[in-house]
Amino acid sequence: MLTRIAPAKINLALHVTGLRADGYHELDSLVTFAQLGDRLTFARSDELSLTLSGPHGASLTVDGDNLVLKAARALQCVVGAPQAGAAINLEKNLPIASGIGGGSADAAATLLGLRELWEVDVNDAKLSALGLSLGADVPMCLNGKPLRASGIGEILEPVSMPEFDCVLVNRMVPVSTPAVFNKLTHKNNPDLNLEENNADWHARIAANRNDLEPAACALVPDINTCLDALKSTSGCQLVRMSGSGATCFGLYDTQEDAQRAAGVLQSNHANWWVAATKTTAG
Repeated sequence: MLTRIAPAKINLALHVTGLRADGYHELDSLVTFAQLGDRLTFARSDELSLTLSGPHGASLTVDGDNLVLKAARALQCVVGAPQAGAAINLEKNLPIASGIGGGSADAAATLLGLRELWEVDVNDAKLSALGLSLGADVPMCLNGKPLRASGIGEILEPVSMPEFDCVLVNRMVPVSTPAVFNKLTHKNNPDLNLEENNADWHARIAANRNDLEPAACALVPDINTCLDALKSTSGCQLVRMSGSGATCFGLYDTQEDAQRAAGVLQSNHANWWVAATKTTAG
């Protein structure tokens, strides 16, 4: 049996830089990954099957739209082995549709896990192209390290970045990604500004923004409540929404500050999803 963690993706900054003729938005995003996420296990089997568990497993269904099954079937086709089977369990620890790449990360972990389980010769470039066919965020989730993503998310550039102590917060109120993009009033914004002469990464990130945040907050005002709650905690250096929402994050001076803040937030908001974590270094 194999196990893969599908880490939460955090858009530290996200600029919308254009709109293509095919309707896709051009983005420029600084991305890192949390040291927490969903957990997938893969066991050899004559058939392909998926079971769900974890605190958010009941929010998903095992049907044709499930990204784990889509990824598995796509890899079957690429390797020319439609009968290749696996018993997959998805332990869903991340909230659904929360702007931290849960579904994309699950698809990426599935491609990586089944490539190893089936011992098939599919190189990283081919796996990335296959991932892009499943979703724009899948290639960056296959990478799993700090990076700058541009285009529609498929152009990836490694970024040397330290780990951050952070707190993730989601009020468990859904927000529609298409609705957020549709509400944008400016779709031709400048690229990220990541001046290398500024060694303070908190300052570098703060000099940029998430262009989707105002639109998401207008659609779901509860996001502002999460942002304000994070800002009120001690030691918090920067607060922002990730992706198209509705998960928000705070960056902290120390691990102790992050853990203390998470405890306060969870105590004050028992129905929220709150997690203190570290991000990966690059």
